[in-house]
Amino acid sequence: MRITGRSGFAAWPATILVAFALAVLPSLFADEGMWTFDNPPTKILQERYGFTPTREWLDHVRLSSARFNDGGSGSFVSPHGLVLTNHHVALGQLQKVSTPQKDYVADGFLAKTQAEELKCPDLEVDVMISSEDVTAKVLGSVKAGMSDADALKARKAEIASVERESLEATGLRSDVTSLYDGGQYWLYRYKKYTDLRLVFAPEQQIAFFGGDPDNFTYPRYDLDLALFRVYENDKPIESPNYLKWSAHGSAAGDLVFVSGNPGSTSRLETMAEVEFDRDNYLPLRLKVLERRVAVLQKYSEQGPEQARQALNQIFGLQNSIKVFKGQIEGLQRKDLIAARQKQEDDFRARVDANPAWKKEYGDAWGEIAKAEAESATRLKQNFFWSLSASPMASRALAIVQYVAEVKKPDGERLDGFHDSELDSLRFRLLSPAPAYPKMEQALLADALHEALEELGLNDPFVKTVLQGRTPEETVQALFKNTQMADPAFRKSLLEGGEPAVASSTDSMVELARRVDPLNRELHKWNDDHVESVVTPAFERLGKARFAVYGTSTYPDATFTLRLAFGTVKGYPMNGTVAPPFTTFYGLYDRSDGFADKPPFDLPQRYVDGQNKIDLATPFNFVNTCDITGGNSGSPVINRAGELVGLIFDGNIESLIIDYMYDEATARAVAVDSRAMIEAMRNLYGAGAIVEEIQGKASPQ
Repeated sequence: MRITGRSGFAAWPATILVAFALAVLPSLFADEGMWTFDNPPTKILQERYGFTPTREWLDHVRLSSARFNDGGSGSFVSPHGLVLTNHHVALGQLQKVSTPQKDYVADGFLAKTQAEELKCPDLEVDVMISSEDVTAKVLGSVKAGMSDADALKARKAEIASVERESLEATGLRSDVTSLYDGGQYWLYRYKKYTDLRLVFAPEQQIAFFGGDPDNFTYPRYDLDLALFRVYENDKPIESPNYLKWSAHGSAAGDLVFVSGNPGSTSRLETMAEVEFDRDNYLPLRLKVLERRVAVLQKYSEQGPEQARQALNQIFGLQNSIKVFKGQIEGLQRKDLIAARQKQEDDFRARVDANPAWKKEYGDAWGEIAKAEAESATRLKQNFFWSLSASPMASRALAIVQYVAEVKKPDGERLDGFHDSELDSLRFRLLSPAPAYPKMEQALLADALHEALEELGLNDPFVKTVLQGRTPEETVQALFKNTQMADPAFRKSLLEGGEPAVASSTDSMVELARRVDPLNRELHKWNDDHVESVVTPAFERLGKARFAVYGTSTYPDATFTLRLAFGTVKGYPMNGTVAPPFTTFYGLYDRSDGFADKPPFDLPQRYVDGQNKIDLATPFNFVNTCDITGGNSGSPVINRAGELVGLIFDGNIESLIIDYMYDEATARAVAVDSRAMIEAMRNLYGAGAIVEEIQGKASPQ
């Protein structure tokens, strides 16, 4: 999601520290929070906006919302399974259904009838049906006298049991998620859909108008939308819960809501974790991503087809680079770190002031700090003992582990291989999406060079993979004798089980068999030295937070459904004021200002169709809703539960949103519902889709 891609900035406004100081108090005074649907901010909404979300309103919004499991959010917008999300959320699928002859990323796509809708190869969309607090079950699995390692195993086994029993009882995807750093554990049940078909997408040039220079800025002019239809048993589903399209959109000052799946935030992290992120994790992650982008850009220079193949990865990596750069810059500021330190000091002082609390919770911060220091000793191995640069090699390793793990009791398996996860895992492993071996070779060869440079020739992973050869020689041999691009071959390995995997002479399977023991050793080390220590410490801090502040706040994001609220509102910017709305007038003006040169050039249909649209139509708008990565594609809705916009980005002032919230200048950026209708009807000839989402007709 583009929200996670954030760039740098000159200075933090003073208001950001004020807002952050307020955030440590039990009562929230800003439009802050990614609230779970079981604990909505009802009191705040009543006191601040005179609005009370009823249970019926919340249930309708929840059941109308969707999670795209490859990253992002969406919502049902018709009773016939039509789902709205962002173009950049759909980008991976657009590329997978494209060919060298038909590039739907560049040219866009419109299915004029259901028969023309394109089936996506490996897209899963989930709708949250119910949730249940299972904290007592998970924490109750840990018995007095258990070692940290045994306690971690007991928790994991209980979580797997809860998920498996729920799956068997309901048939729904069942995931247990830790909230409040382990203070609570919740079971979320989802209706899972895996037959998604592409209905509409504009050209990427208008979906990402302004390209990288405009990314994470505002004013913006992006038609960042895509539409899919959900099928089941080869027929479109009936979706009684869907968001009606607002006839009038929103206005400045309106109360709006965002219902989506923010990926992760770090607002409850301890200072030890924040400093580890700043000094260790983020810089190394940034270095790796910048190197990957350089490889892909060089590959793209070979020709238009290579550029098409690499586009999606470059897009995603460049956005991630911006997030890490922005976070590093923010976390290097002494005033911000001082504010974070004060938050922790105040929290610890309240705990220490109560002898019972101090005895129960007081050592948690120290244990986390020790675990972070221990984690740093193998950080590079966690980064570079990996085949992830090649999807084919990654799938080979997953298959080698799959056939071994499924033979074990559910509670003893590696994470990702529990019964509740197997259907989704098989769906991904057997994807018929096209592979690009030449691009994978370039990426994997460079990744092996990087591992060699960072870890040295005598590192176990380097020795195991290279076996005395150069990275280029290794990769050439690896791709010369493999069938991993063929889903039928992958299926034969899964169905053949351990005997088929053990006897396979496929070069990637052979490599995966050699790497598997190292992967397992590193996984066990992380469990024994890090996870088994921080998990109980996090749980104690979660309990301490409840003891000190109560439950009147929200947990960090976990890629589960959340509700945010705020108002449509501009903000002070560069010595002036950013408007709450932009219009089509501004789109054409910005293009003209750059002489229609990339990345400010317009698709030809916009050049030819300028007289076909009402240029005063609102295009993008900003609001104070609290969002982060994973919220892309989330609907923006009004008090009546009607759709008025589509989240696609944050402004540059919201760079540090994962660590703190600032109502003064941080804004969520959305596509206006009126712009989507105007463009689809008058520029794309998508009148039938417009009528369907406006409730005037059924799909053809």
